[in-house]
Amino acid sequence: MKKKPKSILYIGNNLTKKSKYNSTLTVLSNLFKKEGFTVYISSDKTNKFLRLLAMLLSVVKYRNKVAYILIDTFSTTNFYYAFLTAQLARFFKIKYIPILHGGNLPYRISKSVRMSNLLFKNSFANVAPSNYLKTEFEKKGYTVKFIPNILEIENYPFKKRADLKPTLLWVRAFKEIYNPTMAIEVLFLLKQVYPNAKLCMVGPFVDSSYEKCQKLVEKYQLQAAVEFTGVLPKEQWHKKSKEFDVFINTTNFDNTPISVMEAMALGLPVVTTNVGGISYLLENNTDALLVAKNNAMEMVNAIKNIVDGKHKTLPLKARQKVEKFDSSIVMNQWKEILN
Repeated sequence: MKKKPKSILYIGNNLTKKSKYNSTLTVLSNLFKKEGFTVYISSDKTNKFLRLLAMLLSVVKYRNKVAYILIDTFSTTNFYYAFLTAQLARFFKIKYIPILHGGNLPYRISKSVRMSNLLFKNSFANVAPSNYLKTEFEKKGYTVKFIPNILEIENYPFKKRADLKPTLLWVRAFKEIYNPTMAIEVLFLLKQVYPNAKLCMVGPFVDSSYEKCQKLVEKYQLQAAVEFTGVLPKEQWHKKSKEFDVFINTTNFDNTPISVMEAMALGLPVVTTNVGGISYLLENNTDALLVAKNNAMEMVNAIKNIVDGKHKTLPLKARQKVEKFDSSIVMNQWKEILN
């Protein structure tokens, strides 16, 4: 059976309905459909073994229907999913495109050289949503095309904040690599200067980080100043963001975090640790403030400068930058590859 020229199988963690978050897979798949592509997706299984099985079976099922397979590729367990599905795609002679995610992928390709060569040197193309990953992969001899993550800018109303308050918003999974306990430490130090400072933390509870945050809140007696919302759909945390004046990102590893890009689009001044791909996305003192990893006091000082009105142009510069990631621009780059 002849392959349809505009049919795609997208392999990744299709857990939007369960997690309430619109993943890159969801956003990109919907935009491909708007462009006339037929898109099949796998997998929505939460069990890791069943998810891998569903991914492999989807390659077999759609082998004569699709022209391309897109594969979300991360550095941990998902790396093996990507490797196995890619090898099956090679067996059926289907063009596949790994989409590189995760600030720790450079470590993975250094650790798993043979598997990485099989995966990335036999692909039709490798796509990185950050120049950081593009640069790191090219150092290892891989060819990579940069296509940024997509924001549908019309869905992000820009709020001008005049009288800034020490109100902090943090949006990430409660996971060790994202260092959520640093946000509590930052709030504790900030309240020494601004007694009315408060913090809202939005995101799923993945490992013991949430319990560690709770213990710190109790230790510092911050119960009245910290809100844990758990997972919120994008629309809800965007609405809630209007109550806050500074977005903080405390991660120890990063690539091109969507939540940071969204905060920039919404008009929130961003203070973030300078790790992984952050410096490829943000320019210190121009569109964000960058601080050292795990340095709560440096982050507090950066927040104080914002609240004191020393960086009034940050939000506008940040918005101008992320407008370049609008779907109308980025989809043209994808169509150049797929057509």
